[in-house]
Amino acid sequence: MEPMGRITPSVLSTKDLPWQILWSKEKCTLCGRCTAVCPVRAIELGVHRKRTLQVPLGLTEKPGNLYSVYHGIRQRTDPAFACIGCGMCDLVCPNHAIMPIHNDEPDKLRFHNNQHGEPRRRGGRRNDPGSLLDRIKFVRISMLTDPALDAGRHEFELRTLLGRILPPEEILRVTREEGWIPPVREIYPLVIGSMSFGALSPTMWEGLQMGVAYLNEEMGMPVRFATGEGGCPPRLLRSRFLKYVILQIASGYFGWDEIIHALPEMVEDPCAIEIKYGQGAKPGDGGLLMWYKVNRLIAAIRGVPQGVNLPSPPTHQTKYSIEEAVAKMIQSMSMAWGFRVPVYPKISATSTSLAVLNNLTRNPYAAGLVMDGEDGGTGAAYNVSMNHMGHPIAISVRDAYLNLVKIGKQNELPLFAGGGCGKNGNLAANAAALIMLGASGVHSAKYIMQAAAGCVGSEADRCNICNIGLCPKGITSQDPRLYRRLDPEKVAERLVDVFVSFDTELKKIVAPLGRSTSLPIGMSDAIGINDYNAAQRLGIKYVI
Repeated sequence: MEPMGRITPSVLSTKDLPWQILWSKEKCTLCGRCTAVCPVRAIELGVHRKRTLQVPLGLTEKPGNLYSVYHGIRQRTDPAFACIGCGMCDLVCPNHAIMPIHNDEPDKLRFHNNQHGEPRRRGGRRNDPGSLLDRIKFVRISMLTDPALDAGRHEFELRTLLGRILPPEEILRVTREEGWIPPVREIYPLVIGSMSFGALSPTMWEGLQMGVAYLNEEMGMPVRFATGEGGCPPRLLRSRFLKYVILQIASGYFGWDEIIHALPEMVEDPCAIEIKYGQGAKPGDGGLLMWYKVNRLIAAIRGVPQGVNLPSPPTHQTKYSIEEAVAKMIQSMSMAWGFRVPVYPKISATSTSLAVLNNLTRNPYAAGLVMDGEDGGTGAAYNVSMNHMGHPIAISVRDAYLNLVKIGKQNELPLFAGGGCGKNGNLAANAAALIMLGASGVHSAKYIMQAAAGCVGSEADRCNICNIGLCPKGITSQDPRLYRRLDPEKVAERLVDVFVSFDTELKKIVAPLGRSTSLPIGMSDAIGINDYNAAQRLGIKYVI
C-alpha cells in the first residue's frame, strides 16, 4: 500500500485557495504560454495518470483497468505560490483552455500567509468593495427658477484653484506691507495621485507624462501629475514639462538631492510642492519600496544602494514636533523656489485632521491641504494597515469644510481629497460628490492605473502584488521582461481618453445645477443618500 502524502498544518488543497484554476484538457495544446506568463508560478506542467474501468458486454470476460498517462496543467497549493487571479493565463491562451475562478466560500489561505513569522504584505487596495461615495445621489435639478444647462452644447470652464486665495482687501494689505502674495495655480479638478518613479515602471511613468503633456498642450486641460516619494528623472527636472508636475517630498527624502541640485538649471517651476506626512492606505506608516524594485536606475535616482528595502520613517525626523515640521518645511520649500510655487501638506484622513487644518489656516505660506482616505492605494503595506486602519474620506472632507466655514476661510484654503475616488469605476460621480461635500478637487491613482494601463487588481484581493515587482501587466515592475509588455504611447492615449470622458461626465452632473463657470464646491443641498445616519453625519439630504 502506498503511503499517504505528508500533511502538515500549512498543507492546503485547491478548495482552500481564493482562486482556482479551471483547465480544459480537450482545448489545451500544451503550448506552455500560461506557465510562462504566470507571475507567481501558481501553475506548472504535470504528469497525470488516469484509471478507466473497462466493463465487457458479455459474461465471459472479467472487468479490467485501463491506465493512461497524459500531460496537463497542475495548480500549486503551497501558500507561497497561491494563484492571485490575475487572469494572465487566460489572456495568452490561444484556445481559452484555462482561467482562474473565484472560490465560492471563504478561503483558508489568510490563515497560512504568515509563514516564517512574517505577516503578509501586499500592494494594491483594501479588501472591501463597498463605498459610501457610490451611494450618494445628485438630487437638485434646476428647471424653472435656475435653468439647467445643456451639457453637450454649453461652454464650461470647470477649473479649480491650487494655492491660498486671499480676499481682495487682504491682497492689498499683503502687497503693500510685504510686497508678495501667495502663488495660485489654475488646474483641472482631477489630479493624478502620487505614484513614484520606482513604484511605477519606467514605461508607465513615461506614458503618464506623455499623456499629461498632450492634455495640457493639445487639449487645453490643465491636468497635473503628482510624483510620489521617489524623486524625478533628471531629464524631466530640466525640461519645460516640469510645470505640469507636483513634486512630493516625504519623510524618506528619496530623490531630493537630485531635485535640489537641479534647481539652478530648471527652466520651469513645478506646479506645486507636496509635503507628505501621511497616506490613507497605511496611516501612521511611511512609504515603502521593497528591494525587488530597487534596481540600478531607481537606486541612482534615489541616492541609495541597489537591492535594499527603502522604508520611510512615519514622520519627518528633522524637526522636534509635527507643528514645527509643518510650519518650517512649508516655509523652507517656499523659499527654495522664491515663493513662486504653492506648497501644501498631504495627510492621512484621521480624527486629528482638523487640528492640522486649524494650524494651516494660521500659516500664510500654506497653499492648501490634501487628505487621503482609507481606500487609497499603495505599493506595499501590511494587511492589518490596509484593511483595518484609516478614516473614510467623505466624512473627513465634510468635517474639514464645515470647520473652514465656521472660521470664514472656506474660500481661502482649498481642500483636495483622495483615497477611494473611482474605486468601483464611478470616477466622475465620486469626484462630484466630494466636491459638493467641500473639496476643491480630487486625487485619483488606482482608477488611472486600471483605466489607462489595464491594472487587473481589485477590492476582492485579485492580483495585488504591486509590492514584489511582478506586476503581470508591467505597471509596477522594474523587470524589463515585464514592463516591456506596456506600451507607453498606448498608456498616454488611454489617459487622454479617460480625462476627456471624465470631463464629459462631470459636465453632465453640474449642468443640471446651472453651473458652468465654477465648481459647486460645498453645494451640499444638491446631494442626498438613502442612509439616515450617513445623511445626518454628512449634513446632506436623506432621500428614500
